[in-house]
Amino acid sequence: VFVCVSDTPDVESIVNGPDGAAAGLAAGAVLIDHSTIAPAATRAIAAGLAGRGVGFVDAPVSGGSEGAKRGTLTAFVGGEPQHFEQARPAMAAFCSSITHLGGPGSGQAGKAANQVLISGTYASLGDALALAEREGLPLEPLVGALGGGAAASWILQNRSGNVIRGEYPLGFRTSLHLKDLRIALAEADALGLELAVTRLVASQQERLIAAGYADEDSSALARAARGEV
Repeated sequence: VFVCVSDTPDVESIVNGPDGAAAGLAAGAVLIDHSTIAPAATRAIAAGLAGRGVGFVDAPVSGGSEGAKRGTLTAFVGGEPQHFEQARPAMAAFCSSITHLGGPGSGQAGKAANQVLISGTYASLGDALALAEREGLPLEPLVGALGGGAAASWILQNRSGNVIRGEYPLGFRTSLHLKDLRIALAEADALGLELAVTRLVASQQERLIAAGYADEDSSALARAARGEV
């Protein structure tokens, strides 16, 4: 059984709520969760299912709507090895990269690291093109040049057009990215880490959401760089 929803309470409801999956799954089944939720909640769900003889694999994905349509998503996977091996063949239908990182919750921790990394990249893309724009540079040729050097990235290739046009269609919703960063920052707090850049980006996303841009793509961070929020 595969699940992919927006937040921790949604997964908890689908698995453990009235008429939830937990009540209907037979021993030997495996539930694979592609949502991005809190690692602690993932471990609790996995423990509850284990008591019923049901496996649980946390496998949050990255790659945007493009990756979902093309079947090229990246999956960060946590869970017991035997459950992972049961899940892998079906996941291969829509994931081109599937990496098992450890026991339950490890996939969510890996996705948290991913969300931290791309948050800084989105913010830096906005900063860079805002600077270039004020300098009067032609942005499309500049992006081509940037893509040929050390600044090359998936975000530069796939989201710089949004920034150039000042339009931010989905994509990946800003409100969901902020939810993911809050998960990562809660983990950082528990581990005694500051993650100063991530906290700055989260504060910019809060301003975007307050200004009515919650449903725009995460590349809308360029609005903050341009002083629009």
